[in-house]
Amino acid sequence: MPTPVLSLKDAQLSLDGNAGRIDILHGITLDVEKGRSLALVGPSGSGKSSLLMLMAGLERASGGQVMALNEDLTAMNEDALARFRRRSMGVVFQSFHLIPTMTALENVATPLELAGDRDAFPKAKAELETVGLSHRADHYPSQMSGGEQQRVALARALVVRPAILLADEPTGNLDETNGNAVMDLLFELQARDGATLVLVTHSNALAARCDRLVRLRDGRIEDASQ
Repeated sequence: MPTPVLSLKDAQLSLDGNAGRIDILHGITLDVEKGRSLALVGPSGSGKSSLLMLMAGLERASGGQVMALNEDLTAMNEDALARFRRRSMGVVFQSFHLIPTMTALENVATPLELAGDRDAFPKAKAELETVGLSHRADHYPSQMSGGEQQRVALARALVVRPAILLADEPTGNLDETNGNAVMDLLFELQARDGATLVLVTHSNALAARCDRLVRLRDGRIEDASQ
């Protein structure tokens, strides 16, 4: 049996809040196979986004283990996690997270520049063309629509050809037309690169497009269909 691309064993997450320690995730055990798409669904507050952040190494597990590409994220320091993400992960957020003082081209080129790629700008230009935004290369985020900003964010996430693509409600701030266009593009580019996709969504229609669905409730896996 092949080694999973993502593997969580009894992963737990607790955070300190104003009211004290809050338990967010309780003993999550989950494997995600290479090239598959997985939808994380469940009611608000069920822990979907927190689980995605554990997978990305953007939150550190309070207990258990999180493995990605056979590397132990729970054992890495922040610098090592950042290097791993730059090399192997693409992350797309609901609120785009583009750098407002950079053009579309500069935003897409940033992860390549951080990795020391001398062809950062030619590759970024090609990826913008792939998402249909070559004509927006010199525009700033404030000069683009929400749908265009999310396509730039998608290009930035995929320009490094990551093995793992994580998307947190990527259509949450978009209307239906733009949301559908972004998701079509997301699945198309995932297939192009053979990436493993984990997607947080409230949309049943969107979840149905994934190979597998995992339903969370109160920080626990309620159901994990194959």
